[in-house]
Amino acid sequence: MAFSGAVLAGGRSRRMGQDKAFVNHEGRLLADIARGALLEAGATEVLSVGGDLARLSELGFVAIADDTPGEGPLGGLLTALRVVADRWVVVLSCDLPYASAETVRELVSQAGEDTDAVVPLLDGRPLPTHAVWRRDCRELLGAAFAAGERRLTASLEVLRVRRVAVRHPGTLLDVDTPGDLRGTPAGGGPGAGLLAGAPVVRGPAERLRPPGAEPVRGAER
Repeated sequence: MAFSGAVLAGGRSRRMGQDKAFVNHEGRLLADIARGALLEAGATEVLSVGGDLARLSELGFVAIADDTPGEGPLGGLLTALRVVADRWVVVLSCDLPYASAETVRELVSQAGEDTDAVVPLLDGRPLPTHAVWRRDCRELLGAAFAAGERRLTASLEVLRVRRVAVRHPGTLLDVDTPGDLRGTPAGGGPGAGLLAGAPVVRGPAERLRPPGAEPVRGAER
């Protein structure tokens, strides 16, 4: 299945103390690690959304200005969905030191006609900034954004979402501070074996939150 790739690079990075996209990890910039994972997985194009457009272009990205800078990852996702060439797009945040082509391919393999998004789980928590999105869901997400929603996790409630327990969850880990980066060992990071060998969830697409259940809450970057 053809898919585009997009890296969200517009976060403020306040706790990191510098632009996370350009933090060096084991000789590579974090933005380039995400780009490499997408290209290796087979993305037909890799965009960056937001951030330092000139520097991102130098890394090989098709650098796109965020349509709504400062409004969080939902705004960045909407920008990506507006400009991508393919029907599906894999969106990664720029703070994933162990982003993996294998995990990207695993998520893409779960996309289907009954699905608007494929979202991985880490310790039961959905990670929508490491997910596969149908381009056509932009209308529904845009309506939520126009109504004032800025939480990417909460916006999933209007979509058909397939939740996936990936084989190598350590590849999903992100970093917010220099201490996070120093504390993440090579080889997949802490928790890399947490769900190793567990089967991928392959049931019918479902909403992220069943009717009547408490909404998922968490900090958005």
